[in-house]
Amino acid sequence: MLARDAWLELRGRVVFWFSAAVLLVAVAMAAFPGLFAHLGPNEACDLRMSKRGPAGGALFGYDLQGCDYWSQVVHGTRASIVVGVSVTVFAMLISILLGLVGGYYGGVADAVISRLTDVFFGIPFVLGATVVLVAFPDHGIWAMTLVLVLLGWTTMTRLMRGQVIAVKDMDFVAAARMLGASDRRLMMRHILPNSVAPVIVVAMLNVGNVIAGEATLDYLGVGLQYPDVSWGLQLNIAQTFFAEHPHLLVFPALFLTATVLSFLMLGDVVRDALDPRLR
Repeated sequence: MLARDAWLELRGRVVFWFSAAVLLVAVAMAAFPGLFAHLGPNEACDLRMSKRGPAGGALFGYDLQGCDYWSQVVHGTRASIVVGVSVTVFAMLISILLGLVGGYYGGVADAVISRLTDVFFGIPFVLGATVVLVAFPDHGIWAMTLVLVLLGWTTMTRLMRGQVIAVKDMDFVAAARMLGASDRRLMMRHILPNSVAPVIVVAMLNVGNVIAGEATLDYLGVGLQYPDVSWGLQLNIAQTFFAEHPHLLVFPALFLTATVLSFLMLGDVVRDALDPRLR
């Protein structure tokens, strides 16, 4: 019933359709870049065209290596989307598991999970990832994903734990327990479905934050490295040449900003739709 009411609320919101359309295009670019760019990353580059602006057949101009910049920006979408979605999904699964166990059982299990959460919560997201990635320089996209997962589950775990504590003492859970339902059935069939909605909303908002964090790490030079292609790497290179060649910074920045804002706006409207108090 809640999902149906939320959908009825969402489908009438312009912000929902706009952000969903932008994200659909971004995901399509990440999954099928060949549909949007006729060249692969670092393909058919000509140093004679280095840093030239939009002209002729080059919609976004050329980068430092003389590569078609539109193709580079399109292929740069994959790193941001893959890292953002992967980190959020894995962090959400960890959060649901830990929050469900800690909130339901309490006692020693809850104390251990809460203290572990406090320890990781005290580590700054970007700074902590920077330290780890600098210590292990030979890393790729999946190593970065693992590091960001280890640093990105704490907020959702706290939220999930609080939701479980609030739901487990409700009358329908007590009735199911009196009828002989096992702990596993109580958690999976009764508590989890009534606790997870706020966590999903925070996860949607978190995708945008993770993408921004991934781009920041690339920009600082501790994330992905050439010949990988990402928006953060493009911004890192463009900062030196912005005054003379602004297209090198403007185009990846626009794509990054549009993607992050779309995830944030989508999370906001979904939160409003799922919480009747905000309508």
